[in-house]
Amino acid sequence: MWLYIGLVLLGVLAGVLSGLAGVGGGIIVVPALVLLFGFGQHMAQGTSLAVLIPPVGLLAMIQYYRRGEVDLRAAILIAAGLVIGAILGAKVALGLPQVTLKRLFGVILLITSLRYLLVR
Repeated sequence: MWLYIGLVLLGVLAGVLSGLAGVGGGIIVVPALVLLFGFGQHMAQGTSLAVLIPPVGLLAMIQYYRRGEVDLRAAILIAAGLVIGAILGAKVALGLPQVTLKRLFGVILLITSLRYLLVR
């Protein structure tokens, strides 16, 4: 019961942060599933990707679209690349050991956070 409540609360937190700052899946959900809920890295990443299936992102995107804050052309082109990249990335990730994947994920988060912290 508490697990389910925790997962819903994680979803609420990720949803608020997604709507507020455009982050959620990779930066919030994956680390929380691994560190707080004991998921393996592969399971956390796969679950995070499942969460992002259209209804969630679509509903948040509509709010931005109504304010004129969505470039549909760019979104379509990025989505086309994401289809190819996601398939390739998933195949590579599933072939890596858990520890390697965790380290890679950590490096990506570290580089991203440093870039934002050092922005002028």
